[in-house]
Amino acid sequence: MPKKQKFPHLLNSKWTAREATFGWRHFQVVNRKNEDKWVFAELVSSCDPTVRFWINAKVLQDRRRWLAGWKTLEEIQAIDDRAKAASPRP
Repeated sequence: MPKKQKFPHLLNSKWTAREATFGWRHFQVVNRKNEDKWVFAELVSSCDPTVRFWINAKVLQDRRRWLAGWKTLEEIQAIDDRAKAASPRP
């Protein structure tokens, strides 16, 4: 039985960086690379295709840094507001 692929839907997926990354927030995965137990994604800015970099795909699961899909600043703020409202207060 073949081994289950990690991050099967990574290629062509779209991501929004919570903070500007290399000057941009919206990226698309254009390539993937498996190295031993690690999976890497090559991200390209949707606004400037000359901006491209490799990242460990596991980092994309950190919602404090990345959001799946392309989000507006208002959507990011709404997500932050909901997270603050849901967190327990001291």
